Amino acid sequence: QVQLVESGGGSVQAGGSLRLSCVASGYIYRVDIAGWYRQHPGEPRELVATITGGGNTMYADSVKGRFTISRDNAKNTVYLQMNSLKPEDTAVYYCNIRGELVSFHEFDSWGQGTQVTVSS
Repeated sequence: QVQLVESGGGSVQAGGSLRLSCVASGYIYRVDIAGWYRQHPGEPRELVATITGGGNTMYADSVKGRFTISRDNAKNTVYLQMNSLKPEDTAVYYCNIRGELVSFHEFDSWGQGTQVTVSS
């Protein structure tokens, strides 16, 4: 299967920036879509941003113009650049990648989550 390891979370003041990274390991043949999600305490997980295998991106309205999702195929890594952070961005952020293995089996993997805390 595919394992995802996230990093880059932490504490920052409002207006600051963080960059999250998600490194995938495994015998990946193709990535169909990669995304970042977040979960506020007591609330369901919500979509933040996605990037398709073709490079098309999509963002939640709450982060448009502030967050940027990107990927480095050579490094099997997906990034989330977060600028102009607000206290309401405080959450646990999760990486998700879906695609196909070299064995031609589909996969749908999640990272362990990384905490982002924005103070006012």
